[in-house]
Amino acid sequence: MTKQFLLNLMLTFVWVALTGDLSFVNFWFGFALGFFILYIKEKNDGDVKYFVRVPKILGFLLFFIYEMIKANLQVAYDLVTPKFFMQPGIVKYPLSAQNEFEITMLSNIISLTPGTLILDVSADKKVLYIHVMYLKDKEKFIRRTKEKIENRLLEILR
Repeated sequence: MTKQFLLNLMLTFVWVALTGDLSFVNFWFGFALGFFILYIKEKNDGDVKYFVRVPKILGFLLFFIYEMIKANLQVAYDLVTPKFFMQPGIVKYPLSAQNEFEITMLSNIISLTPGTLILDVSADKKVLYIHVMYLKDKEKFIRRTKEKIENRLLEILR
């Protein structure tokens, strides 16, 4: 998979060099063009893991940006209004992530979202303790985090 990514980057830079335009749009167009070329070349070889993972990564990034904007707006609204809507709480979140890298990535993504903060990881690495600023329903928060963030992240990492 690393080989395909490096080839894709190389094709992207070749595209940028040939067009002579190092703009954001041209770079991403070159990346998409290189991705398509590599997909055509590699689809008969059976090693299509890269071509499944890249769209999932892009989808996850778009989802995360949407969630971050939504959480920022919620916190900003709460700050500018006279009444506080906060309902803080601590959640004991059961982990599906198995190794330290997966736990670290999940913890970082959860902590980057405004209104949430990782407090601790249990000694057996089975539970994550999360402080949530707007906690209305613990089970809904756990289910939503499991489905929307952790499962998507683990699909990308594994």
